[in-house]
Order: sequence, then C-alpha cells, then structure tokens
Amino acid sequence: MKKIMATFGMAAALMLTGAANAQETVHFWYHFDNPENPMSELVEKFEKANPGIKIDAENVPWNSYYDSLYTNLVGGNAPDAAMVKLFAQPRLVDMEALEPLDDRIAAWAGKDDLIDNILEINAGPDGKQYYLPVQYVVLYLYYRTDLFEQAGLTPPKTCEEFLHAAKTLTIDENGDGTPDIYGFGFRGGRGGHDHWGTFVLGHGAKFEKGGLTTPELIKANQWLVDLFREHKVFPPSAPNDGFQEIIGAFKAGKTAMTIHHIGSANDIAQALGDKVSAVPVPQCGEKPWTLYGDESLAIFSSSKVKDAAWKWISFLAEAENNVLFNQATGQLTVTKSGSENWTLHDKRFVDATVASMPFAALLPQTQETSDFVNTVWPTTMQRALTGRISAERMMQEIEALYAQ
Repeated sequence: MKKIMATFGMAAALMLTGAANAQETVHFWYHFDNPENPMSELVEKFEKANPGIKIDAENVPWNSYYDSLYTNLVGGNAPDAAMVKLFAQPRLVDMEALEPLDDRIAAWAGKDDLIDNILEINAGPDGKQYYLPVQYVVLYLYYRTDLFEQAGLTPPKTCEEFLHAAKTLTIDENGDGTPDIYGFGFRGGRGGHDHWGTFVLGHGAKFEKGGLTTPELIKANQWLVDLFREHKVFPPSAPNDGFQEIIGAFKAGKTAMTIHHIGSANDIAQALGDKVSAVPVPQCGEKPWTLYGDESLAIFSSSKVKDAAWKWISFLAEAENNVLFNQATGQLTVTKSGSENWTLHDKRFVDATVASMPFAALLPQTQETSDFVNTVWPTTMQRALTGRISAERMMQEIEALYAQ
C-alpha cells in the first residue's frame, strides 16, 4: 500500500511539474518615460485571468529602444511582443520580423470598440495589419499663459508671430547677459524631428529626390537654425536636448513655449497649474504641419508563443485596461468606450489635440524613415545648430537618404 501511495505521489508530482513547465512566458518590451508605471498592475490582472501565461515585461529606455530592438531581432534574441511606432514598421516588415494580425483582429471582440479609422492609419505598407494600436496623440504648442499675458501677447498662429513671441519672451531678468527665460524649448536630440517638422515641412516638403531642397524649404530650415544661432531664443543646450530636458525646462520656468503632446499635460499642469495652456502649432508654410503620434503593439514572427502574445497585447488594447495603460503614458485611449468618459486630462489639452487633428501628418511609411528618425535627423540637426554644416547641407543630406 505504501508503495502504491509513493508511486501515486511521484506521479502527482510529475503532473504538477509538467503543468508548471507548460506555462508559457511572453517576453514583452515597452517604454514608459513617466515614473508612475501601471505595468505591474496590468500584468497581475492578466496573469490572474490567464494562469497558464506569465508576462515578462521589460521597460527599455527610449534613447536605445530601437537600436536594441533591431540588434536583438538580428541576433535572434527578440522579445515575443513589443510597443512599436509607425516609422519602424516598413523596416520591420522588410526584415520579415512582424507577425500579421489580420485574422486575429478580425476575430477579436474588442475590434468594434477601437476608434474610427485607427486601424486604417496603422496599416502596413503592403496593406496588412501588423500593428494593434494602443494609444495616440497629436503634437501641439504648450505656452505659459502668465508670461504671454504679462507681455501682452496672444498665442502665435504664424511663424512671424512665433518669432516675435519667442524674442519677446527670451528674458534676461538679472541683467547679466544670460537669459533666465528662453522663448522656446527646442528638442535638438533624438525625437526632435517633430519640432523641426512644424517649422519646415509645411513649405511643400516631399520626401523624395528634389522634394526637400527647394529654395522655400532651405530658407525655412535656415530660419529655424537662425532661431538658435542668431536670435538665441533656444537654450544653449538645445542641440542635445531630448524629451526630459525640454519638459523639465518648461516646468521649471526656463522656457516660455515648447512642443509636445497630451502625454505631458498632467505633469506640466501639476507643476504650473493655470499658468500653462495649449494651442495648435503655428502655421509656418502653405499649411500647418504637426505630427500624428502613434504607439502600437506587435508580435514578432520569431515568437514561439504567438497565441499567448496575442492574448496579452489584445488585453492591453481593451476597454478599462487601455485606459489604465494610458494613465502612465498620458496619451489618449484608442477605445470608444474609454473616450466617452475621458477624465485623465484637462479639457484645454484635449481641445488642442482635437483642433490639431485636421492637419496632423505622418512621416513616410518607408524603411528610410527609421534611419531618418534615429540617425540622420538628429546628427544633421545638431551639426547645423552648432555651425558645422549649413542649413542647406542638412536638407541635402536628408534628401539623399530618401533619394537612394
């Protein structure tokens, strides 16, 4: 009898071991700048509802995010799923790194709750659906209402008005020759192409041979460079400033204007209260230009746990989970149900987003755009701002990338 019981006990132990080994682990990459991070709460909720799946979620720093992702994809160490942006989609498709999601999305109960047209915007270059949207934003102009009021200014609607405001609000309060407040916080480091785009791309830019080196575009780029080199309305650190620097300077009262999206609204409003508001970016060419900001989720074709990965990413894009997800990112929910009672941002920032949508734009969905965003734009912009190349040369180098 003891032998039978021992045998039974061993069999039960083996069954438990087998069940434990049967658990699937989804390696997931994401990037959150904000210190308040709900990912552990979302993981706990998901794992409780899906006991056979474990989520290994890694917050990868933004500055190295895509370099690390491409390196790991080539090296065979890619995560199973990750947050991804549209500029990277063509390269990832070309690498055959993405798992098509069309059939999964078509069968997904959450599809009808996605806001209108967001799947169409996120479609791949071949028309297939590789991305599941998880958040979106549109960039606009933050400005200090108190400083504008003191100076008798209204928010700029044109580049001419912007220059006047930026010069007026570059203030040397101590009289020591060094401004204590600069008119605009420019993001010259990686990710600042969206600032640059507002001032340059509205002048009829086309990302093709001859499309970026017209006299109008070269003049527009020179105008932007002159804001730093001649008018000195940017902080001296502008050539290297990234997200943290421009938002930190704005919150600290060191700049009077900057460009970002609703993802920064709560943090900025907490620091400045009613001394801050937002409006669409100024029109600097034939039409205004601002960037539609996206973030989506993808499954990589190398994953061995695609079904589990789909359960996880679709969970993040659903109803209350998506609202919780965007409490950390500060961006807008992709769901209709979540949008109906959106209370995560003050109305003035939501209004600025909505008012900017009619002229929001995407960068070309080509492989070259990934190189433009990660390498070509930041290196050429920094060299132009510091006088190592001309504004014209900068435009020539960007155009050369797209004219290959």
